[in-house]
Amino acid sequence: MAKKSKIVREQKLIRNVQKYASLRSELKNIIKSPNSSLEDKEAAVAKLDKLPKSSSRIRVRNRCFITGRPRGVISRFKLSRLSFREMALNGEIPGVTKASW
Repeated sequence: MAKKSKIVREQKLIRNVQKYASLRSELKNIIKSPNSSLEDKEAAVAKLDKLPKSSSRIRVRNRCFITGRPRGVISRFKLSRLSFREMALNGEIPGVTKASW
């Protein structure tokens, strides 16, 4: 199980990403747009640089919803492979059964 501080820090990071998501996407659209003037693009880059580092989506690490494990996470269920297997075998995940052929 991950340390509680890691889990809390990750949740705080996710909230920060959600807070700035729309502003970041608007600025990136201005930068990528061929219709924007050079001054507008430079201003958008400057504003993007002033945003906090933690507002970038790339800094978020997928973690297991139950244990906080950072590796082996099945993103569809937000569970680590270990938690997923345990819950699936106990029948706690609807529609998931062990394969047999």
